[in-house]
Amino acid sequence: MLIVMHRKASRKHIDAVTLAVKKMGLTAKSIPGSQRTAIGVLGNKGYIDDSNIRYLPGVKEVIHVTKPYKMVSRDFHPRETLIKVGDSEIGKGKKPVVIAGPCAVESEDQIVKTAVAVKRMGADLLRGGAFKPRTGPHTFQGLKKEGLILLALAKKETGLPVVTEVMTPENVELVDQYADVLQVGARNMQNFDLLRELGRIKKPVLLKRGMSATIEEFLGAAEYIYAEGNHKVILCERGIRTFETATRYSLDLSVIPLVNELSHLPLIVDPSHATGKRSLVPPMAKAALVAGAHGIMVEVHPEPDKALSDGPQSLTIEEFGKLMEEIKNLISFLGF
Repeated sequence: MLIVMHRKASRKHIDAVTLAVKKMGLTAKSIPGSQRTAIGVLGNKGYIDDSNIRYLPGVKEVIHVTKPYKMVSRDFHPRETLIKVGDSEIGKGKKPVVIAGPCAVESEDQIVKTAVAVKRMGADLLRGGAFKPRTGPHTFQGLKKEGLILLALAKKETGLPVVTEVMTPENVELVDQYADVLQVGARNMQNFDLLRELGRIKKPVLLKRGMSATIEEFLGAAEYIYAEGNHKVILCERGIRTFETATRYSLDLSVIPLVNELSHLPLIVDPSHATGKRSLVPPMAKAALVAGAHGIMVEVHPEPDKALSDGPQSLTIEEFGKLMEEIKNLISFLGF
């Protein structure tokens, strides 16, 4: 339920409504706006009898919200959320961001060389996995803390903010020391202990959609982070599992305008993991921006054929440079 206060409602009126909500055994969240304050009501498991609320002084209207994700929905928060990372702001109305880098950090030479190149070509953030959740236990699992140290070195060399994945609640504190944005991978989208822990930090969280997750489940996972107090959540569409086998996953571009209707959170797209094929990454990256994505995240490697992880979907540095030229023209066409 959302309680919308009159523009001239006083602090005394707002406090009285908050107290009334608490007496019902529910939680009241104040949502200040540019013209009026709203109060979100959380904790109900069904319809709320609003008769004790609706006619209190200062109350303009009461809106019943049926969505299970409330705080990340536009019903509770109609204004766009903009998230600042480094020199970039991510969200509607801002120039789309480009996050680029290798799937996994493999060596100092590899990550620094890639970082310098993507920075020169216009990337806004550097991605790179230090902890790698792999399908098979015998494949490369990442350099872990050493990988984080190398990412910090690449950041020092280029100034690019770092995006990297955290896999367990126990590692949040460690990754938080090195990363500017902490990423939740698709396989961990419903690792609720991890989501709650990330809700207690102050840095942005990039939440990837699970490979079989519905939109409701996706936004519900974001709600876990948001409800703990961290409102810097960036959503990421990375493809879903369907019957199709020609691509790694099926990139659901319809989710972009749909989520933009349902939620105030920014949304970016990862065409590398979605398609699994290097040749498909540039067209799908551009299509995502046209559909309204607030940024893209692509994998770039100096020598994809020698990559320890996801080489077939990684662009070469030269291919990334060409894509960036096309994106610059596209962004100009879109009016940014």
